[in-house]
Amino acid sequence: MYKPLNIMILSIVFLSFLVMPAIAQKPDMETGKPDFAGKPEQTGKPDFEGKPDSAGKNGQAGKSNIAHLYFYEKTGGPDWEILDDGAWGKMKYNLTGPVFDFVFNGHGLETGSTYTLIYYPDPWPGDGLICLGSGLANQDGDVHIMGSVDTGDLPKEDDGNYPDGAKIWLVLTSDAQCPSEGVSGSMTGWNPTEYLFESDLVTFDDLN
Repeated sequence: MYKPLNIMILSIVFLSFLVMPAIAQKPDMETGKPDFAGKPEQTGKPDFEGKPDSAGKNGQAGKSNIAHLYFYEKTGGPDWEILDDGAWGKMKYNLTGPVFDFVFNGHGLETGSTYTLIYYPDPWPGDGLICLGSGLANQDGDVHIMGSVDTGDLPKEDDGNYPDGAKIWLVLTSDAQCPSEGVSGSMTGWNPTEYLFESDLVTFDDLN
C-alpha cells in the first residue's frame, strides 16, 4: 500500500532534475534578453576600427587644462550627417595658454593627399582663417599634425560663432589660403566630402 507513494516521490525528484537546468538558463527578466558573456553592448552604430561616438567624448578631460575634439567625415548639405564608415580624427589641445598647443590624428583619409588643420570663422569664405598645421596622409590613410600656434583667443570676436566657440576643420591644403604678410586667410575651394568637420565647437583662452 506504500508503493504508489514511493513511486510518486521518486517521480517528483526525477522531474526536478529536468526542470532546474532550464531555470538556470532562463534569460534575465529585468533586461528581457539573455546575457551573452563578452558580447559588446549594441549602440546602434557599428564600431569601425575603434572609431568612437562623439557623444560624451568631446571637451575638458576631468579638471585638467587638456580637452579633446572628435572630427568626422559628413554627407554634406543639407543634412550634414556623420558617415559611419567614413574618415575620422581626434585632436587633443590645451584650453588655455600662451599659444594654442595641439596634437591631431586623422584616419581613413585619402592616401597621398595633403591636409591642413584650420580654424574656420564664419561666414564664408572664412576671412581670418588660421592654419594650424599640415600633413600628408600615409599609405594607411593616417595623418599626424601637431603644433603650437599663436592664435590669440578662439573664437575671434568677428566670428559668426562668437562667443559660443570656434570651428576646427581638416581640409585639403589646396582649398585653404593660409594667412601671410598682407594676405588674410580664407577658403579658396570647397570639397566638403574630402574634409573632416568638428563634432563640437571649441574655445581657447590666450593668456598673453
